[in-house]
Amino acid sequence: MSELTLVLLGAGESSRFNLKCKKQWLRVDNTPLWLYVTKRFESFYKFKKIVITSHKDEIELMKKFADYKFVEGGETRQKSLLNAINEVDTDYVLVSDIARACIKKGFIEQMISFLNKADCVAPYINVSDTVVYKNETIDRDEVKLIQTPQLSKTSLLKKALSQNIVFTDESSAIKHFGGKVTYIKGEKEHHKLTFKEDLKYLECLKPPSKEIFTGIGFDIHPFDENRSMFLGGVKITDKFGFKGHSDGDVAIHSLIDALLGAAGFGDIGELFPDNDEKYKNIDSKLLLRRVKNLLSATGYEIINIDLTIIAQKPKISPFKNEMKKLLCEILDIDKHKINIKATTAEKLGFIGREEGVAVQSIANLKYFDWVKAIGGSR
Repeated sequence: MSELTLVLLGAGESSRFNLKCKKQWLRVDNTPLWLYVTKRFESFYKFKKIVITSHKDEIELMKKFADYKFVEGGETRQKSLLNAINEVDTDYVLVSDIARACIKKGFIEQMISFLNKADCVAPYINVSDTVVYKNETIDRDEVKLIQTPQLSKTSLLKKALSQNIVFTDESSAIKHFGGKVTYIKGEKEHHKLTFKEDLKYLECLKPPSKEIFTGIGFDIHPFDENRSMFLGGVKITDKFGFKGHSDGDVAIHSLIDALLGAAGFGDIGELFPDNDEKYKNIDSKLLLRRVKNLLSATGYEIINIDLTIIAQKPKISPFKNEMKKLLCEILDIDKHKINIKATTAEKLGFIGREEGVAVQSIANLKYFDWVKAIGGSR
């Protein structure tokens, strides 16, 4: 049997999905949707290679889950697909959208049976309602709604996508350049996930696991007499601050590490390296917002956080409520779900000599409950 590459497109912004979590990161039990769909296809056929397109901000996160070939997506579906096709070295490629989650094995086997028999194989479903185009009723029997996946001859598809012409799918690109497109009956059950309401029709998807994920963060910074101090996002004093590439907010840095640790997303240095000039003197609150947005987009919700600030000086108690209020606003959690404690080092060591401050944080996360969000049950 001929070798075949699978390309799965998952670089979109989910702009029409209207949920905090991007659709490719919805959890099916413990598995993000992009990985669930990939493994589903992988169980149907032994592909020579699997190429997955990813949003540029998520590609390193996807690599933490699996060892497929990941490529950065473009601004459009077509640009993303071209980036993926450049990694394909087989004569044929099977392209599908991660949003087409419930493809059946028998259907994939039917498509693959057309290998070496057509330039492109595209599934379609018929239209049952009356169709009006430009205020004119047209013959609905002549209308086809095209689905994915589609099987294409790689060389033709690459040639078509490389032109300065916009195509909405592979079959239209192949056909434009004189290729032969074979249409086969698709499946209504192969519903594409575009809007959140579409989740009600994807019966193959299990609800997200109810597991809780815990992360621990720790950071320590020495004082710098030439900087102002920001701690927990709050300005404490202008008399001295913290050494650091950013503003040195040791509390937020510790919290970021706890949040990333709970999600399994590495540490603050991986996301915001201290040798990158764009982060020099940056407000750490901006970094925390980015982490919060990343967690939401990739399917996590914050349950609670607990910070312990270890400082001989300055006195922390007068600022705790302000810190709590600010962090709650950034993290979009209720006030009672964040706890801030302060203690001294009893004049021992680096902290006791009043040379710096350390902060330890604990964060608990859970998966975004998309079943609840759509008012459904599974």
